[in-house]
Amino acid sequence: MKENRIAGLSGVILLFLFIEFLDELVYGGREAAWPLIRDDLGLSYSQIGLAISLPYLAGMLIEPFLGVLGDVWRRRVLILGGGVAFTLALFWLSQGQEYFSFLLASCLLGPASGAFVSLSQASLMDVQPHRHEQNMARWTFAGSVGVTAGPLALGAAIALGLGWRGLFLVFAGVSLVALVLTWRMLSPAAPETKADEPRLSFAEGLRNALRALKRGEVVRWLVLLEFSDLMLDVLYGYLALYLVDVGGLSPETAALGVGIWTGVGLLGDFLLIPLLERVPGLAYLRVSVVLELMLFPAFLLVEPLALKFLLLGLLGFFNSGWYSVLMGHLYSAMPGQSATVMTVSNLFGWVGKLIPLGVGLAAQQWGLETAMWILLAGPAALLVGLPRGRLAQT
Repeated sequence: MKENRIAGLSGVILLFLFIEFLDELVYGGREAAWPLIRDDLGLSYSQIGLAISLPYLAGMLIEPFLGVLGDVWRRRVLILGGGVAFTLALFWLSQGQEYFSFLLASCLLGPASGAFVSLSQASLMDVQPHRHEQNMARWTFAGSVGVTAGPLALGAAIALGLGWRGLFLVFAGVSLVALVLTWRMLSPAAPETKADEPRLSFAEGLRNALRALKRGEVVRWLVLLEFSDLMLDVLYGYLALYLVDVGGLSPETAALGVGIWTGVGLLGDFLLIPLLERVPGLAYLRVSVVLELMLFPAFLLVEPLALKFLLLGLLGFFNSGWYSVLMGHLYSAMPGQSATVMTVSNLFGWVGKLIPLGVGLAAQQWGLETAMWILLAGPAALLVGLPRGRLAQT
């Protein structure tokens, strides 16, 4: 009986990791497909920007309520509903023949991902409440594999004559498989779906989320997550531009540099999984933060291309685990509110999402070479804000 339960837990964990892999696979494939989508639909840069931003804004508006519902209502129903919407959105994207249809499908995909993927992450945290760091490391690695495989999947689709539309149709089929597996494995009788049992009213759940935002421990992890993003998504967003505009590289060589950063980062995500079984996450994080504080200025200052790319690879390697460890501690700071973590992250995230805009404004005013030094605030904030002593052991 015990063996069956262990096997069941392993199956559920693998299911949630597969859902994250699929979400990032779609993201990686879509980002690589934008030139094809633009040419096919005749899009302008402003239309592409709207298609990227609007789904994100739709998710930011809806996901806080989904997070509260995930803790006070039937989470299994929300995950399955999100899976249905996620699959339909991908199918819609593959069939749309005009921009407005593509935009509506993209806007459906954003909140659908929140219900299907983000609530799956919350449920993964509930499966093993004392292994938040370790399971977040697995989650991050699954996503890294997905986002790396996305452009490769697009290349295969083009080689097979399927194009970007065929790729999204394949994605919809894979999503349907994930949806069926979710329906079968997250049965109402399964112990992993105990969050389905009604607990509080929605209003009380929302009040609890707002109370969490007043707790110093929760705010600490939310702040550190936003600052850590300076060396993650913000650096990713500006890296190719920096290599071309400041480093004087061709777009093809800059793409190679981005590939080195992401590829070595994927290796780091993989190696982090066994490391966290032996070393406390915060201890690793402190060492990696100090290393990043030394590596990033060196990367900005050196000129030889080989050395610059070597430092770029090391930067990608040592920022592995930042999101995993910090997010794991945020979950641990909110026991019994795993889905509400999505709510507070979204509410607090409105502040953090202004950081890339600030970097862009600084680059416009003083140049990108100067603006890139702002990213050092990320590891500096972690060095100051990470708990020490007894707090670090909790």
